[in-house]
Amino acid sequence: MMQYLNSKNIGLSNIKQANIKLVCLAVAAVLLAGCKSISADYQRPQLALPAQYGDVTNQAQTQVSNTWWTLYQDQTLNDLIAKALQNNTDIKLSVARIEEADAVMQEVGAALFPQVDLNLNGNRSRVTAVGANPVLINPRSNYKGQLGTSFELDFWGKLQRAKESARAQALSSRYAKETVKLSLTGLVASNYLVLRSLDSQISLTQANLKSRDDSLGLTKRRLEGGVSSALDVYQAEVASANMRAQLAELSRLRALSLHQLAVLTGVLDLNVAVADINALPVPPTPPAGLPSSLLEARPDVRQAEQLMVAANANIGVAKAALYPTISLTAGFGGESMALGDILKSAARIWTGGLNLYLPIFDSGKNNARIAQASAKEKQALASYEGAIQNAFREVNDALVNLRQNTEREDALNLSQISAKNALNISENRYKSGYSGYLDVLDAQRVYNDNALAFIQSRQARLAATVSLFKALGGGWQAESFQ
Repeated sequence: MMQYLNSKNIGLSNIKQANIKLVCLAVAAVLLAGCKSISADYQRPQLALPAQYGDVTNQAQTQVSNTWWTLYQDQTLNDLIAKALQNNTDIKLSVARIEEADAVMQEVGAALFPQVDLNLNGNRSRVTAVGANPVLINPRSNYKGQLGTSFELDFWGKLQRAKESARAQALSSRYAKETVKLSLTGLVASNYLVLRSLDSQISLTQANLKSRDDSLGLTKRRLEGGVSSALDVYQAEVASANMRAQLAELSRLRALSLHQLAVLTGVLDLNVAVADINALPVPPTPPAGLPSSLLEARPDVRQAEQLMVAANANIGVAKAALYPTISLTAGFGGESMALGDILKSAARIWTGGLNLYLPIFDSGKNNARIAQASAKEKQALASYEGAIQNAFREVNDALVNLRQNTEREDALNLSQISAKNALNISENRYKSGYSGYLDVLDAQRVYNDNALAFIQSRQARLAATVSLFKALGGGWQAESFQ
């Protein structure tokens, strides 16, 4: 009996020693888990860009919000953009991608915490009674309930890098949505300006058509009175017919522009009332010395940078595969042949373990994955540099277009005023018999062309402001560079 107790005490002592060793290993593993990642942290690349844009105005500094379209002071435009942001399918697609990226980030982040599982099973079986070992209970039942957990120790920063990559992807999806939003608002504003320009051109053409019809009636009366020839009547009829053809073409273009706005806003039966483009004010232009650092506010540039962050983190994930993977496992529960005994202390079972996995020979597979991740980082860097350079060009182009279209509009305004005066003089001279009808036709054509060109230049100037807002990422903040 004494020998049995001694052997039992020795067995318990061995179990305790084993438990202590296991705890020590677990503590050491947790301490080592705080080691720094084997890959380098992300650093933003330094690109050689001019400090300022090449073409700026001397306007006073102005602060512009991201709701830049409100500067046109047009409630119809505001309503159209609000509908587009709510109904457009591209926006809905971007929102769904954000939700997907967030879910991926949550899944990856969950790997940093232990996973706890509950396993319950019961079975009844019969085994053979033939053989050297007698079967005491046959058939017999077996019931088992156990809580188990497993936890991978992040020695090399693999899980942290994976979470960093997923977070960067989630941010990238958000910036992608902002890019779509900026592009959508720009498209709605540009199409709205086209619609307003066509409204003004239609209004001008209708006025000119009335003038041509009046001239046609005058030439017919002069023909009846023997003052003019049939040639004047035919020329007047040609001029009126051409004006009607111009009006039909402008009406067609307006309908197409309205259809485009309907698709952008998601309102397929959209109807927009007629208005004059000259009623829209010209928004404030950017201040002198606009810094090129404002490019960092563009959502497409931020999206490209987050893709670089993700690519850099993925290199760390690939490198970690070359090193051992260490996991802790544990289980606690009960097992018995009777369901009512499973919670008794005698039925208690537990397990604890430390697993290590180390690749020995993989024919260069893991190294190839590191090379792939490095190549993807180079691709992301090239895309980022391309986004920066394209953004810088777009801003400079928009600044040049705005300045040149402003000068063009001023010149065409003077031209249409002079053409209108020339038309009035030619019509008065024709009525008084001092000149032929050909002079009137030529003056009508010149005024029509110049007046249409002025309206189109107004549209081009306003469209240049839209392009500038888009190129600057939606606006600029004067305080950031004062």
